[in-house]
Order: sequence, then C-alpha cells, then structure tokens
Amino acid sequence: MNKEALFATVPKEDYLSLFESGKPDYQKVVTLLNLKKKDVAKASNVPLDSVRYDQKIPKELEDHLTEWAVALAKVGQYFKDTQRTVLWFKIPNPLLGNVKPRDMIRVGRFKKLYEFILNALGENNR
Repeated sequence: MNKEALFATVPKEDYLSLFESGKPDYQKVVTLLNLKKKDVAKASNVPLDSVRYDQKIPKELEDHLTEWAVALAKVGQYFKDTQRTVLWFKIPNPLLGNVKPRDMIRVGRFKKLYEFILNALGENNR
C-alpha cells in the first residue's frame, strides 16, 4: 500500500473552510448541502428533536456531520471552488444512477456515495 492510498480519506486542503481547530462547522455543512432539519434527522438516524449544531450535539449526529464535511472537503479539493463543489452535490450524476449526491446523503446512502467519491478521486490521480 502506498502512502497516498493510506491517507486518501482525509482532504489535504480545506478549500471550503469547513474545519476550525479540527472540528467541522456543522451549520455550514448543512447549509452547503441544503439540508433541512428533517433531512439531517433521517440521514443520521437521529430523532428530529435531537438535531442541533451546538455544544450539545448528539455524538451520532456529530459523527455523521463530520463524515459529510470530509466528503464536501474532498470534492472541494478537486474543484477548488465552493460554487462548483456545491453544484456537484446538487445535480443528478449519471454514474450514481442519475441521483443527486446530496440526495444520497438525505436517504442514508452516504457510505456508497463516499466510496464513489474516493474511487473517482483515486482514478483521477492515476
């Protein structure tokens, strides 16, 4: 295994300014993905009344939002542009069965989306 593959899951740069002191800006992640509180609850399997983005954020929600932030940052690293990154998440992708990447997150298919992102970026680096 080469060094690139070992660290491929972590973005090299934070072009979207999603992280501060190692923690993601949860509200910014939700805003960029244009997710409603109901979407976040469904996607993270957290009760709707537990969805919050402050110091009392549930651990499970924190974990999901961190994963989504990393995915945003990985795609942002490719485009080096916030608008193009957000657009990529909002338009249907033929390689994902014409599903919008943000919709994959909304319906709880994040892991499949993230594997797709890593594979696509890995192919691009060859």
